[in-house]
Amino acid sequence: MREGVNLNLPIVFLLLLCFHESCCSPPNHMRSSALMDKRADALLPEISPAEAPEPLLPLMAPSPLTPFTNSTVPKLSGLCTLNFGSVESMVSTTATDCVAVFAPYLANVVCCPQLEATLLILIGQSSKHTKMLALNGTLSKHCLSDFEQILVGQGANDRLQQICSIRSSNLTEGSCPVKDVNEFENAVDSSNLLDACGKIDLVTECCEQVCQNAILEAAKKLALKAYDLMGVDGHHPLLDQSTRVSDCKSIVLRWLASKLDPSHAKKVLRGLSNCNINKVLWVGYCICSGLAAVGTGWPHVCPLVFPKVSPVLKGCGNGMSNQTACCNTMASYVSHLQKQSFTTNLQALDCAASLGMKLQKANITKNVYNLCHISLKDFSLQESGCLLPSLPSDVTFDKFSGVSFLCDLNDNIPAPWPSHLPATSCNKTVKIPALPAAASGQNDLDSPVLFRCVIAKGNIFL
Repeated sequence: MREGVNLNLPIVFLLLLCFHESCCSPPNHMRSSALMDKRADALLPEISPAEAPEPLLPLMAPSPLTPFTNSTVPKLSGLCTLNFGSVESMVSTTATDCVAVFAPYLANVVCCPQLEATLLILIGQSSKHTKMLALNGTLSKHCLSDFEQILVGQGANDRLQQICSIRSSNLTEGSCPVKDVNEFENAVDSSNLLDACGKIDLVTECCEQVCQNAILEAAKKLALKAYDLMGVDGHHPLLDQSTRVSDCKSIVLRWLASKLDPSHAKKVLRGLSNCNINKVLWVGYCICSGLAAVGTGWPHVCPLVFPKVSPVLKGCGNGMSNQTACCNTMASYVSHLQKQSFTTNLQALDCAASLGMKLQKANITKNVYNLCHISLKDFSLQESGCLLPSLPSDVTFDKFSGVSFLCDLNDNIPAPWPSHLPATSCNKTVKIPALPAAASGQNDLDSPVLFRCVIAKGNIFL
């Protein structure tokens, strides 16, 4: 049911209400009873991919709607040769995904991946005319500055370079020895690259890595060109080869973006970045043929920073003589995690596993997740819980409904205690009850496991 409540309060206070009350929370009967009445004692520094965002306080944060209703004309250098108008729709989406007040909290999953994809497509589309897949040092500074000015003029956060760790050098070739389009196509198997990456399945690609392997192979071939240069100009490639390959991957992605239309290129690039966001959790927690599998030995992808577990040890150690005291301590600990950033459902699984292993190393052997009703939603921003879908999604805005984004309602499942995780892989899947099943059909707004959190001016809608 869609209900509106008229409130004469500042919009950011409405945002806080959305975070703490019903807008972004599942129905009452789905909430974790152990955490419902627990509130943080104090705001800890929140963590984003590059830095800690400012505390989300009503009197400090700007209205997220102001930039959209009062767009400003950007002051451009006039020296950038990139055609921003050719990807106008993507630039607009990027500004919304990185909207001022949300950017630090959506940086890891939405804002920065979209920002990076837009820059890749901008340079890729430009190469159709310049025949170059990189900008020089001077031009890259002007273009990055202009790009940020355009985004800020449309309501984006004005510190995106810091939030997403973007530098002007990211627009150059870096250490990759190839940037000319003709030289690129002579060095790699371009037809095989297009076959592998022209169209990707957003789920199976992260498991099978068909496109990713093709990109890596192409990047390695480009990187080897540095050794060919040794015999030409005496240059010695002292740089670490892995760094060179990484820089060449950007060249490969720009070339791909030049061969696809912008909207198609965005889908491919965001899909590939999604595999990086969740790392091999897609291999471990891969949703293949409707079954969810989880593996062991994966690199951690949890973006949260865990405080010391010593307070939990006090409440839950020594055989846990007082369950209430233990759960109170766990609720307080988890409340600190909920002030950092939004996470995807797959990241939340890794966060739960990471914390569980920390607790076990601290000699807490009992399943405190089960005892204290800790669920996956407890490992994402806001106390009522909102996990983002595991597939790429964008923030949306319109003047009637305001800012909105998708949350996965299939998040009220118990957080798995590490000892309960079977060792499997994508090729050998095992069905695990109560694991997120929202990887497919996430764009279906009628799906029972998804809903939109809407922050509207003067109203909160669910």
